[in-house]
Amino acid sequence: MRIAVLGAGSWGTALGLTLADKGYPVVMWDLDVPVLESITALENARYLPGIALSPNMRGEADLARALADAEFVIFAVPSHAMRVVAEQARDHISRTALICSVTKGIEVETLMTMSEVLQDVLPAALHTRLTFLSGPSFAVEVARGFPTAVTIAGLDEEVTVAVQRTFHTAFLRPYVSDDVIGVEIGGCAKNVIAIATGAGDGMGYDANTRAATITRGLAEITRLAVARGANPLTLLGLSGVGDLVLTCSSIKSRNYRVGYGLGQGRDLEDVQRELGQVAEGVRNAKSVKALAERAGIEMPISEIVYSVLYDGRPMSTITSLFSERPLKSEKEHHFER
Repeated sequence: MRIAVLGAGSWGTALGLTLADKGYPVVMWDLDVPVLESITALENARYLPGIALSPNMRGEADLARALADAEFVIFAVPSHAMRVVAEQARDHISRTALICSVTKGIEVETLMTMSEVLQDVLPAALHTRLTFLSGPSFAVEVARGFPTAVTIAGLDEEVTVAVQRTFHTAFLRPYVSDDVIGVEIGGCAKNVIAIATGAGDGMGYDANTRAATITRGLAEITRLAVARGANPLTLLGLSGVGDLVLTCSSIKSRNYRVGYGLGQGRDLEDVQRELGQVAEGVRNAKSVKALAERAGIEMPISEIVYSVLYDGRPMSTITSLFSERPLKSEKEHHFER
């Protein structure tokens, strides 16, 4: 099986390496030509420094050549680039290819999930070929072969199982789901909660605050997902609570690090510059807030993150989330559709 990975950041490279180590020929495409040259030299020095890549991997700067004869296409570009890349790739993807988006995000301008963006751009013949991977999975740990479990969602069971089998290795265990929207909302909205959790830690709070933020964050993510038609049980799985706990509890999380820096009083641009990579939660804060407003859903933690990022709200006022909001039952509106 010939594989094309669109997006040579840390996540695309880690998955490309995983598949190349299974013996598949993997072509990596990206706009960043020096990164592609580094991959061809068997290291992604910018995004996964020090990790040896497989000789089955090579970089290709021409999108049409990268997709030529590809039987499996992986979209690993940032969410804000998904539409443009899909439009450029559309005419070069085989109608029999398997397709998997591993991008977590919601398009700010349209409030479409990545599945909706791809269905909007790609021809109808490819819609049943689409799958979506999410779950608790740091790229560097996957690249190093650490045991990892993820969820792959799709509408066509045969296609989803085929993608599951392709990704399966001795250390990477994929589970399948037919709840595409639940998997996508969980994978996107958790980035915003991770910023809040990091902010609390950066301000000097500790385990109590972190646990409260994660738990109540899960409640509001679930409300949003259910309002979009998701099964609430999906949010109790790998792509929900699993990914949320991972992203909110490790310095490896870019979104957590953004929040941590903000909690220390640092400037957002300075924190992002230091990261050198996309922290999807900064953009996700806009789309999650807009989706919640459209659905009439209360997401107080996400709203505060948005107001800190975009309205100039002082980080010191974040504790008002606990002191000013009306008292409620813990389960109130938890699973309302």
